Amino acid sequence: MGSKYHHGDLRAELVRVSLKLIAERGVDGFSVAEVARRAQVSPGAPYRHFPDRESLLAGVATEVARQLADEVEQAAAEQADPVEGLAAAAGTYTGYLIRQRVGMDLINADVLQGPRYAELHDQTRRLTDQFLLRTMSVAAPADALELMEQLFTQAHGYGAFWLNGVFTKHGYTPELVVEKSARAARVAVEGYRHTTA
Repeated sequence: MGSKYHHGDLRAELVRVSLKLIAERGVDGFSVAEVARRAQVSPGAPYRHFPDRESLLAGVATEVARQLADEVEQAAAEQADPVEGLAAAAGTYTGYLIRQRVGMDLINADVLQGPRYAELHDQTRRLTDQFLLRTMSVAAPADALELMEQLFTQAHGYGAFWLNGVFTKHGYTPELVVEKSARAARVAVEGYRHTTA
């Protein structure tokens, strides 16, 4: 009954199992009982770490935001040109969404809003700042937020189209979709550069 998850490892395992379950079934198909079953622990074990379903869901969303913030930061930091940094950030987001099957849709779930989930909001801010701070370096201050929204929308859309089978019908690989996402980000950024110069 989950003896290998002693010394505090169970919490991380529950988040890992939950992320996989949400990737398969979506938030509506997520249940603590199924997570416990898959983690091979008693039905009550998750509640020692998470008081309710929403808390576990928030734990998963926080981990998703943290992973995304880390990956986006690393990818963007490897580019000296801010335009290429934003392209890398967008492509990284798309790649993560394809790989994990969750992204901003989980992070911004209605049930996870409010002050109760401060850690989630902190990690979400880390993620959005990776985009916003870079958009502020290439666009006028009044346009930086709109550009950030456009980049997130495009990056998520490319990943969603692959997950939904739209792009797979054309034979696109995940790598090609990531490349297309990054290319679209470059076009968007250059458009704002041109109109705000």
